[in-house]
Amino acid sequence: MSIQRIAAGPRMAKAVVHGDTVYLAGQVAGEAAGKSVAEQTADILGIIDGLLAEAGTDKSKLLMVNIWLADMSTFAEMNAVWDKWVVAGQTPGRATVEAKLAAPQFTVEIAVIAAK
Repeated sequence: MSIQRIAAGPRMAKAVVHGDTVYLAGQVAGEAAGKSVAEQTADILGIIDGLLAEAGTDKSKLLMVNIWLADMSTFAEMNAVWDKWVVAGQTPGRATVEAKLAAPQFTVEIAVIAAK
């Protein structure tokens, strides 16, 4: 079975497609780095939409999502954006945990697995 790597760099690829499964690396905000959790979440979800499209799928086919928050007190703020984005009736399995992220300007990181 072939493996397709999307936006592959020396350390990791932003997405990997194996068969009918798409694995996205943890995504952090680009334009919204250092901004509010809501702004970072919206930015990340836009990045995820783009990567899923490039891989030939979309958010309606999400299987599993892992979300890391720098501060769990921002859970409701993140969920307010998430709930508007996720497809009703097509919600994935999901875990959300508090963790120290790679750099202080990042307060949200999201990784997804989707079917094609």
